[in-house]
Amino acid sequence: MKKFENTSKELERVLGYIHADALPEGDKEMMTQETIHHFNNYVSPGWLQYRKSVSTNSAMLEWEDHDSVVVSATGEEFIDCLGGFGIYTCGHRNDYIVDTVKAQLSHQALHSQELLDPLRGYLAKAVSDITPGDLQYCFFTNGGAEANEMALKLARIATGGRWFISTVNAFHGKSMGAVSMGGKNTYRTPYTPMVQQVQHVEYGNAADARKAVKNLVAVGESVAGIIVEPIQGEAGIIIPPAGYLKELRAICDEYKIALIFDEIQTGMGRTGAMWRCETEDVVPDILTYGKAFGGGVMPITGLICRPHIWTDELVDNPWLLGSPTFGGNPVCCSAALATIKYMIDNDIPGECARKGELFKVGLAKLQEKYPDLIDDMRGVGLMLAVEFRTSEIGYEVAKGMFARRIITAGTLVNAKCVRFEPASVITEEQIATVLQSMDEALADTRAAL
Repeated sequence: MKKFENTSKELERVLGYIHADALPEGDKEMMTQETIHHFNNYVSPGWLQYRKSVSTNSAMLEWEDHDSVVVSATGEEFIDCLGGFGIYTCGHRNDYIVDTVKAQLSHQALHSQELLDPLRGYLAKAVSDITPGDLQYCFFTNGGAEANEMALKLARIATGGRWFISTVNAFHGKSMGAVSMGGKNTYRTPYTPMVQQVQHVEYGNAADARKAVKNLVAVGESVAGIIVEPIQGEAGIIIPPAGYLKELRAICDEYKIALIFDEIQTGMGRTGAMWRCETEDVVPDILTYGKAFGGGVMPITGLICRPHIWTDELVDNPWLLGSPTFGGNPVCCSAALATIKYMIDNDIPGECARKGELFKVGLAKLQEKYPDLIDDMRGVGLMLAVEFRTSEIGYEVAKGMFARRIITAGTLVNAKCVRFEPASVITEEQIATVLQSMDEALADTRAAL
């Protein structure tokens, strides 16, 4: 039987780092080497190679953060333009949200699972208040993939259908159902066969979606729903043509199937509106949310649906859809409640729209200056992407920006794209610094080609 005395002693040192006001100067190099060893031997041997910008510039440990800045264990400050893939819309360690979480922790963190937890109710009401149309019933989860899994299950329960229509290059998470909806073979092939009743159509092409539904129905199959991102995120910030979402709504109404909008990345102010579907004046049957929903402080995601989707079957058995142990727990709900109020009171969607325009003007100038390197620049609000001529160019530019203490990254589905999803609290001076650093990185890349 294992003895744990050495583990306890080691953890005493590690916990000391957490409780310390500042890291001991002499321990910083040791922590770096230990972290490299731990990642290679206990996390994943390929992780450091995958995070090329970090490993190429020698490993750096992130240890502190605030506003739009990440600080390494050795004190280097980085402007964060990746934003945790859209988590930090309200900024890193937002004081208002952190204080709320601390207050909640002072009297309760998790729930008993038996008594009613009031914060879940308050949060569900708040989400219904800020979402469009008659969206009403909420179900809270822990990660984006889990939220989409529940949305898929809910669509089947509500409609009785079985097939789903998704899109090429879509990204809805990497759990089994979610990755079945995904639109890139890299993430699907290792797990086939997956959920079999899925048909992928061209994104932005409503006629393709209509034909897929029509043909399935014609041969006697039943369709549960269409799942789509209002803007494709991991595909490289792909904005569909105007009217696309409305036509999907019309198709779903005609065939009495569920329309699912995955707003995990586009929602909560990121694109300049609280929800991207608002700009198209379309209400889905099911809307999933996450990333920035916990204010960049706590992990919480979920879905909200229209009343007719929450069927009697779910009323009779509330556990039927799912029973995540930590879903909708009090401490995470407190973070989401504070996030919603902070976003409303500080017009975070408006800030994303305004600062996104500043970014777009600067990025457009760089596209004009480096047409041999940059193929396209697109996006809305603070959900932007630059697409380079090749993946190698994108990697070199991202590496050059990292060397200048700017964090950005490629997308998972389109390797030629580097995305910009900074916090809404990024300053105009920081935006100027990012654009200048990118200019320098582009110049270096051009000279090296």
